[in-house]
Order: sequence, then structure tokens, then C-alpha cells
Amino acid sequence: MLGIDEAGRGPVLGDMVYGSAFCRVADKEYLAQQKYADSKTLTEDKRERLFELLKADDKMGWNVDVITPATLSAKMLRKTKESLNKNSHESAAGLVQTAIDAGVNICEIYVDTVGDPGRYQEILEKKFPGVRCTVAPKADSLYPIVSAASIAAKVTRDFNLKNWCFKESVKASKQFGSGYPGDPDTKSWLEDNFEPHFGYPNIVRFSWATTKKICDERGIDVEWEADVEDDLKGVATLNFGKKRSLPVAQTKSSGVNRHPYFKSRKLQRGVDF
Repeated sequence: MLGIDEAGRGPVLGDMVYGSAFCRVADKEYLAQQKYADSKTLTEDKRERLFELLKADDKMGWNVDVITPATLSAKMLRKTKESLNKNSHESAAGLVQTAIDAGVNICEIYVDTVGDPGRYQEILEKKFPGVRCTVAPKADSLYPIVSAASIAAKVTRDFNLKNWCFKESVKASKQFGSGYPGDPDTKSWLEDNFEPHFGYPNIVRFSWATTKKICDERGIDVEWEADVEDDLKGVATLNFGKKRSLPVAQTKSSGVNRHPYFKSRKLQRGVDF
């Protein structure tokens, strides 16, 4: 049997991590004795000790799928927007498939619900026919196998956040708290580390409303020469400041008032091919 849970679905900072844990169905009683619990109810020290026990237990297996802020932002802001729920469903299904590909005979799946539990269960049952799937609210409190997965996900996310490596050449503080929008430390970090041209380093989820609001209010205004199609179609995109898009006229460019970049390279708009 295999359990799945996530950590970091709501934060504006850091990874969203999906975790899985699995063991033999015959070891249910053994599993119940290991004192795994919903990771949110445990202290950080307790979670880390249980995770070490999980890693050392030869009767148990586990895995994690780390979804970076950049990946979430790219999927949720592209032309064909991919919802957070879809990202979650794909990650969960991927963890199951990874276990199967590794030779684990999965008979039962237990998952903490994301969105409509009935719909979520249908998705899993269709993808993994013959496997008994249970999708339930608070599954991390009801099923020890999900509790173990919850611990793997939470400890991994916390470790990654605490040891975050900024790819950009920035001197950003790491005093960003839990990463949740309501955390005072997170709020302060977002206020203090905003760069008006580029926004934030790669730790931030640009697809979150919290980030969009700050970028719109404090970002440098950008004037686009083209195009207005995304706005007309209602596509969700992130724009710094006020976006002022100029319609694309179906005529050859005269070169008048063109940006120096295009003038110096003798680039013009072409309409006849």
C-alpha cells in the first residue's frame, strides 16, 4: 500500500513537495505502532527524528517530488494555464507510477484530498485500474501510511527552504519565516527584497496573488510594442506595473519612433511573406 501527502501548497515562498510512503499491506499493524502522525501536529524535532526512522526502516519505502517555485509559476502563468490542483494530481500520479516502475506491487493507495475528492479518486482509479484508491480529507490524520508520507514531504520542504541557494546574484536575507503569506517574517521579506525591474529571486512564486499585487503596485511600468492578444483572450499573465500594449497594425514598419535596438539593427516589422 502507498500513501501520498503534500507540504507547501499554500506558501508564496519555496517548493511544493509531494511525498509518498509505502509498505506491505501485511505490515499495517506494524505501521500503526511507529507513531507516525500528521506532520503539522508534530514539532520540527519530532518530524526530523521520525523521518530518520522512516529512512532507516527496511519495511518501509518513501519518495518525494519537489516542485520548484519557478516550475509552478511557469505552469500557472503560461498561455494555457495549469491549475494548482492539476499540478498536485500530476505529482501524486507520478509518485505512484515511480513506485510501480521500481517494482512495487501497489494494491492500495491513500491520498489526502485536493479539490473534489470524488473527482480526484476517479482520476487515480482510471490511471491505475485494479488498485483500490481512497481519497479523503484529513487522510494524513486517518491513515499512518499517509502520515509517513506527510513527514517525508514536510521535512524535505523545510530543509530546502532553510538551505535555499539563490541562483541570482543577490544578497537577499534568509529571514523569510515559513513562507506563508500571513507570516509577518514572510511579509517583511517580500517588502524588503523586491526589485522593481525583475521582481524577486527564484524562491518566490510569481503566480501567487500576493506576488502579483506587489509587482503591479511597485514594479517599473513596461510599455510593450506588441501585442494585445493575451489581454483580449483573458490569459492570466504577470505584468510589472501598468501594462500599456500598443495594437499591432498590419502594415510595414516605417521605422518612425522605433526603439533604438531595432533601428541600430535595421529591423522592421514584416507583413508580406
